[in-house]
Amino acid sequence: MEQYYGTGRRKAAVARVFLRPGSGRITVNGKDFQEYFRGILVGVQALEPLKETNTAGRYDALITVAGGGPSGQADAIRLGVARALLKVDPNFRPMLKKGGYLTRDARIVERKKYGLHKARRAPQYSKR
Repeated sequence: MEQYYGTGRRKAAVARVFLRPGSGRITVNGKDFQEYFRGILVGVQALEPLKETNTAGRYDALITVAGGGPSGQADAIRLGVARALLKVDPNFRPMLKKGGYLTRDARIVERKKYGLHKARRAPQYSKR
């Protein structure tokens, strides 16, 4: 059985995406996609690469995602799906690139520094 794999990362989230020819069933961590991202709008954006390449109903996706929150996980899934689609057909590259689905968003949380409350938030200045 053929399957295509793609890894996606965003913030602290890591998604492993396996695409297999099928009817379009999408499973995230053992749950249905709609159930996993219930009521979260960013979840819909995770499947945009499939819509962009008109492959929405042709592949089943088995996804495992760990770390981060719902937003980071959805973006990690989106990158993973796009990378897996490249393995399906390298001719998808121009349209995925144009949509910005192949770009890894490298922004992560800045570390906290000593003497400060957060990464940049300093204690309140007192003149006297």
